[in-house]
Amino acid sequence: MEIENTRECFVRLWLRLERTRRLLGGQYKRFCIRNVLKMWFGNEATDDFIWLVCRNTVVGDEQICGLDQLPPPALYPRKHRELLRAVVAVGLGIGLRKVRLHDLDAAYSIAFPQSTPLNVNKKKRH
Repeated sequence: MEIENTRECFVRLWLRLERTRRLLGGQYKRFCIRNVLKMWFGNEATDDFIWLVCRNTVVGDEQICGLDQLPPPALYPRKHRELLRAVVAVGLGIGLRKVRLHDLDAAYSIAFPQSTPLNVNKKKRH
């Protein structure tokens, strides 16, 4: 799987996340970080890789474990935003702050046009 720090890649990741959710549901498997990473990366998704992604996936004060059931991305995008951010950071070997959040949020709006736009960094001074 090719990962880049670009808007086009983020759109593909958001769409692939939704397809993975549907595929896992059709197979009666849990939609969790561990299963998503194993489907996306196959043998490259070692326990160390999954642990690094889980360690970097933090929403508020809560760290998401690899086996926690995830909600649908279109309805609750915050956890998935942090998951994709962690996947890109670990996959490229960069820090979480180097991931382009503005492009990640814009990609969500492209992938899910009927949803409310995702914009966590609302307060900006000009």
